[in-house]
Amino acid sequence: MLFKTNGIVFHRIKYSESSVIAKIYTELFGIQSYLIKGVRSKKSKIKSALLQHLSLVDLVVYHKEKSNIQYIKEIRSAYQFTSIPFDIRKSSIAVFINEVLYKSIHEEEANQNLFDYLFNSIKLLDMTTKNFVDFHLLFTIGLTKYLGFFPRGNFSDKKTVFDLQEGFFQNAIPNHSNYLKKPLSEIFYNLLNTPIEHMDSVKISNSQRNELLNKIIKYYRLHLPSFKDIKSPDILKEVLS
Repeated sequence: MLFKTNGIVFHRIKYSESSVIAKIYTELFGIQSYLIKGVRSKKSKIKSALLQHLSLVDLVVYHKEKSNIQYIKEIRSAYQFTSIPFDIRKSSIAVFINEVLYKSIHEEEANQNLFDYLFNSIKLLDMTTKNFVDFHLLFTIGLTKYLGFFPRGNFSDKKTVFDLQEGFFQNAIPNHSNYLKKPLSEIFYNLLNTPIEHMDSVKISNSQRNELLNKIIKYYRLHLPSFKDIKSPDILKEVLS
């Protein structure tokens, strides 16, 4: 049976001399693996650029329940990037975001709110002309709302420590090393309450940005057992410094 759906390309691997398998997060079916035949041949009607990381696409797909591999009948661009491929800072942020998504989203079911957040955030990164060097911090924090471990509680004069393991602000340093203390805890709290559209309002130093990135990655590892080491942060830190 054929279905029309939007999708976000997460990953692709070579399947044969002319074909690939693409992991695409779809609006209707969650994450799916699609075999795309002939895309690597010169005569292919499907352009390989459509399968770049985070590409936003319109799909016509065959869908069979409980099948490990699905098939695409048609694919075209849902939004054409105008800056991400040409701006080293934006492309580095995109690589990081893509790696986070690929290693944290595995559900083969629809989640409209999550899909909308991803689709709109990726477009925003491409379209923005504002200061976007903290986009990745706001994006990964916002993503935790949909993954089920958004930080709880409020920072205050009495609660200046954020416990990464428990996921809330508290008044004492815990008996482990996974925490943020003031002032980083306060900056983290301010980021929690900053809409990603207001990314240019964030004012933090490069060292604070890098430390927060390390802590956010730690936060993901603590709450997602499948979230393994990612390689892109070091490159991202260098490009944004």
